Amino acid sequence: MKSFTYSFLVFLIIITSSCSKKIIKEKWLKKEAPAVFKARFETTKGNFDIEAHREWSPLAVDRLYQLISTDFYTDIAFYRVVPNFVVQFGIHDNADLNKAWSSYKIADETVKKSNEEGTIAFARGGKRTRDTQLFINLKNNDRLDSLSYSNVTGFPVIAKVIDGMDVVKAIYNGYGEKPGRKQDSIQKLGNSYLKSAFPKLDYIKKVYIVD
Repeated sequence: MKSFTYSFLVFLIIITSSCSKKIIKEKWLKKEAPAVFKARFETTKGNFDIEAHREWSPLAVDRLYQLISTDFYTDIAFYRVVPNFVVQFGIHDNADLNKAWSSYKIADETVKKSNEEGTIAFARGGKRTRDTQLFINLKNNDRLDSLSYSNVTGFPVIAKVIDGMDVVKAIYNGYGEKPGRKQDSIQKLGNSYLKSAFPKLDYIKKVYIVD
């Protein structure tokens, strides 16, 4: 009986994982970004524009393009805002969507452009951990170019803010690192948790490619 129960649980895990992945369409993952593209972020603090360069980190820029093209960054909280350091975002309100994208992590790449003020990179916590979370540098953080830990070095820049850096710097930062330490709750409970526990956070309304 125990053997049957264990086998059934394994079966459920496999099926759940398979269904989670199916949220992501294979054609999304095949989208290759243009050599350079621009995108607009509409937020609760105003708008800002970014410019992505594929040569800086090809696989990561492709992923950014895929995520923007499929409207992932809609109603997304700026959940980690550390004054004079970074603004971080990229956890969706839909837990299943977060799980699905996390199944397709981006292979590691080397740093080709420095983490200067206004540049954007994927957050990561070790080898092959980049998925949907990004941060914007609020100052020159060039130490992030060569920071080594968990057998991986640096944070490859993928884009830069080209207009509206004043908007980025105005994003609410009163909670500092506190929401960032609750990522498990954010992943599971989404915006309902954030709006209850951290009601002053700013949000991305939507992001889209612009000419």
